[in-house]
Amino acid sequence: MLRYLGIRLLSALGVLWAAFTVAFVILILLPSDPVAIATSGDASTPVDPAAVEALRARYGLNQSVWQQYWSALTGAIHGDFGVSISQGRPVTAVIADALPSTVALTLTSVLLAVCLGVGLAVTATYTSWSWLRRALLSVPPLVVALPTFWVGLILLQIFAFRLAWLPAFGDTRSGSLVLPVITLAIPYAGVIGQVLATSMSATDAEPFVQTATAKGASRIRVITHHILRIASLPALTVAGVVVGNLLGGAVVVETVFSRPGVGKLAQSAVLAQDIPLVLALVTFSAAVFVTVNLLVDIAYPFIDPRVVRRSAPTPTTVSVDDRSPREVVNV
Repeated sequence: MLRYLGIRLLSALGVLWAAFTVAFVILILLPSDPVAIATSGDASTPVDPAAVEALRARYGLNQSVWQQYWSALTGAIHGDFGVSISQGRPVTAVIADALPSTVALTLTSVLLAVCLGVGLAVTATYTSWSWLRRALLSVPPLVVALPTFWVGLILLQIFAFRLAWLPAFGDTRSGSLVLPVITLAIPYAGVIGQVLATSMSATDAEPFVQTATAKGASRIRVITHHILRIASLPALTVAGVVVGNLLGGAVVVETVFSRPGVGKLAQSAVLAQDIPLVLALVTFSAAVFVTVNLLVDIAYPFIDPRVVRRSAPTPTTVSVDDRSPREVVNV
């Protein structure tokens, strides 16, 4: 188990370093200058070149690429991402202000997506009506194909503008979280439901399911206590990926519904080429992704202990000289 966890932890650290490095290289290769972008607010007022150079020195942009990379990497290791070029505030403080809104949006969306996906898969497996099963199984591919921004605009048009049941924009009014959560959860609910339904259908044909049924267990008990546990491994993997992708989806949703959060902050940081802020956001997103997937990897052995057994070293056979085959020693 310790070897299994050690490999997963090293992989997670490697992903974090790779995400940070790739983001840094892309930002450095961009032709524009972040200080020039930050100081170009009023085109009618000339900017003092000396002041621009002072700002470049303040943010370390006058150093070589390797010096900038090493300084940014060592600061990130210590949790210090520097000062935002576009906002003039510590990067950690800027992200902390935007984080609560995005956390509320993503966590609620994950909960709704899991409930919808699991409910659809369990219902499709439980029902004996073939037409209902086919109808339910046709829903996930449909909702996965729907663009997130299109779903948001349709929900806005119906429930905010025509029916006026829910607020259209912002995050201050009651119910302002409903439409963004539904918009963000629908595509991922389809992914989870499709993977889980396929896995449950395959598990339903296993001999242990027939054994449980023969012992008198009800259909719903067989599904919830036997099929769902074994079939949840592929869906659990997908759920881990979904949580990481939700931060990317939050950019679109927060833009459509004009909600302040990490998504809109990332959009503005990229447009301003705010290197410290973008690096911090990329590292934060990668940290969320690897943490969730690390927790999923840790949960695997508790759901199916065969996962650890498969990752264990394969037993080898050692034969001792001058002995018969019956005296072979298995290590």
